[in-house]
Amino acid sequence: MLSHQTRTGLALAVAIVVVDQISKAWALVTWFDPPRSIEVTPFFNLVAVLNTGVSFGFLSGDSSIMPYILAALATTIAAVLTVWLIRAPRRFVAIALGCVLGGAIGNIIDRLRFHAVIDFIDIHAAGYHWPTFNIADSAITIGVVLLIFDSFANRDTQATNGHKAGD
Repeated sequence: MLSHQTRTGLALAVAIVVVDQISKAWALVTWFDPPRSIEVTPFFNLVAVLNTGVSFGFLSGDSSIMPYILAALATTIAAVLTVWLIRAPRRFVAIALGCVLGGAIGNIIDRLRFHAVIDFIDIHAAGYHWPTFNIADSAITIGVVLLIFDSFANRDTQATNGHKAGD
């Protein structure tokens, strides 16, 4: 039987996958055909980008096998995250892992379906653009930030209780 916190993390992961895939389907219909850019605000655009690489387009290329290699790597990471989620010591950690897991699965689905990840959120200011991203990427980022925050908060708690880090 799964713990309440594990079920919470898994439910969050499923919700992120659903919202991510719905948003990408909407993006494909709305501004990928034909590809165009929609200015929403002076610092936020909706654009059509198929990212064949990983973060920030790293490892992108025309290799026909690369999407499968990246999907296999992401699937392995998702499996490790699932085990970590099942063993999560606190609900906060389970929520953070649910975010990362949901985002990873959302992008795995894209790689297997389209051989690329559908990105469409473009944030920019003063001529500088953050690399285009999607809901899954946002969830991964939020989850990682929460895990980093938890690691510092937990270390402070251990120090307060008289434990050294690594004990």
